[in-house]
Amino acid sequence: MKSLTKTQQTKTVHIRMVLSVALFFLTGCTFLHLREETKIIQYSTILVGNVSSAFSCNDLPIVVAAYTREKSKREIGHYTTLHQLGPYELIVPKGNYSIVAFADKNRNLCYDKGEAAGQYVGAEYVIAPAGGVVLDLDIVISEPETVSVDFPVGSPVAFDTSPKFHSTSPGAIADLDDPLFSEAFGNKGYWMPLEFFKEVGGNIYFLDAYDPAKIPILFVHGACGSPAGWKGFFEKIDRSRFQPWFYYYPSGASIESMSYLLYWKIYNLQIKYKFKELFITAHSMGGLVVRSFLTDFGNTLPFKTEFISISTPWGGDALAEKGVKYSPAVIPAWKDIQAEGDFIQSLYRKKMPPTVEHYLFFGYRGNRNPIRPNNDAVVTLSSLLDERSQAEAIRIYGFNEDHDSILSSEPVMAQYNALLNALYEKSAHTAQVPANMLQVEIAFDCPKELPRPRPVLLLRSRDNNHAETVLYLSQEDRKCEVGPFPSGNYVVSLVANGFAPDPVSMPIIIGDGAVPSVRFQMNPRKSLIGYIVNSSKKNYQAGVYRGPDEKVRVQSINLKGAGINRTLVPLKEDANYFDSYLAGADFAIKSSFCFYGLPAGEYVLTITAEGHRQYSTNCTVLPGQYSNERYIELLEEDITS
Repeated sequence: MKSLTKTQQTKTVHIRMVLSVALFFLTGCTFLHLREETKIIQYSTILVGNVSSAFSCNDLPIVVAAYTREKSKREIGHYTTLHQLGPYELIVPKGNYSIVAFADKNRNLCYDKGEAAGQYVGAEYVIAPAGGVVLDLDIVISEPETVSVDFPVGSPVAFDTSPKFHSTSPGAIADLDDPLFSEAFGNKGYWMPLEFFKEVGGNIYFLDAYDPAKIPILFVHGACGSPAGWKGFFEKIDRSRFQPWFYYYPSGASIESMSYLLYWKIYNLQIKYKFKELFITAHSMGGLVVRSFLTDFGNTLPFKTEFISISTPWGGDALAEKGVKYSPAVIPAWKDIQAEGDFIQSLYRKKMPPTVEHYLFFGYRGNRNPIRPNNDAVVTLSSLLDERSQAEAIRIYGFNEDHDSILSSEPVMAQYNALLNALYEKSAHTAQVPANMLQVEIAFDCPKELPRPRPVLLLRSRDNNHAETVLYLSQEDRKCEVGPFPSGNYVVSLVANGFAPDPVSMPIIIGDGAVPSVRFQMNPRKSLIGYIVNSSKKNYQAGVYRGPDEKVRVQSINLKGAGINRTLVPLKEDANYFDSYLAGADFAIKSSFCFYGLPAGEYVLTITAEGHRQYSTNCTVLPGQYSNERYIELLEEDITS
């Protein structure tokens, strides 16, 4: 057995640090910095969107920046850099922001004359609340001669004398010798998650260009982790069969927020590469990130997942509660690993999707600390082998290793590779089924300077009325081949917010090696779409996705203005959103609603729900605006008043 390096030994701080409540581990400066960071994070949010272009500029580096403006002054809240067009993420304190994107040809992080640029134009400014995520802030970059942005030429986004251009595009190729991927930076991501995210972001990186002939293995580190901790795995897997990816994120951030960021990255990679299978290997707390991602979002992704967890504290840690209770400064991740905390309990309220197979690895060589139960030197065995996680695992493998040595153990690596190869053979056998593909062509009737919505392909079986397949496509898809699908008779449709498909649907037959083709013309259909989001938590961490409020009981939704007065009452819970969309009929289903065919003008939206205060707000539908989406939080009635 290899002896652990000094750096590896320090990584056992993962949960041990809770015992000492930070005062013993942090210097005075670091402690003050952590306390300041946690205050800022509490009042910050994540802005996400997609950058596209009205002309060909995919090979140009992109800068995206959120800024506040007061008269002629522009103050940068956060910026990020991409090596190509695509999705972005920014973290900003609560406030009102403008967002600009430009093609930074000379990589000087300054908007120079002659550079293509674009701006978010969905509203006068973006309202960033305290906590959560603001979605769909899409930007279209225009050619230099047609650029019109509220960001002066010559404006820098960074004032560092030697700024680095580090891509946060999902699938960026990583150089593991870059200091950003070192163990030292991994530690920074734990103790200074906000500073880490502003400097590095959170992303899925590749070591090589994507190869459709190889199955991707996504490696997810735990607390204080970095890609450097996976080097042994990268070197010993069969690279002729597998391609290693890794998720690098600030491990001190809220686990729930990092789970949503993981979904956002995988969602965009799947749309781009359309892979059919993904293996995930996660160590320690990384397993909690992955399970949260799989239970919350796994059912929306069209691929099979093999999940191997290593030394994950499935039951949390009872001592974390003391750290949260007594430490003057609390790293957000500490709150999530409390054994009786809401996050750990939420992991088991839903089962993992049937497309996921879980294999559980753990070590049992712990220390002899009399105040700790049996453990692996960091996590108790009762947490490693939490019965709720055991119940869903296909196989459980135990090793005479501790929490860190399990990553450098030859017996563990041998078992890991044996399992990988067995899963690969099973996958290769399945892949022998003839591919039944479908060719899809899409034409949007919208100005090139406006972003397109993400289209969704809907296949419904004519042989089985309840069979429905949903496939997310890219905003850039004009003509693509998708699949494979089971042989059979289908009705295919295309869905995109703010647009109506022509034709509404088409019958097709898939099978016998033929590749049927369909074409949809997407025509503008002005609409107001609303989602009533969960308000059960008082404080949402930045980056935590606020899902639909499943408990709210809506009584009526009224929209009045511009010569119309429409009222919706919720349809039955088993009503299908796609049916209403394709029919162009206003609807309210559970916590979602939509009004179609709206003329430009001013409106008042009013929502009445059982046990909640009446909600009312002004809405504007602008000329040329094809979609207007709103995320709404209803406040419960004050029964004491």
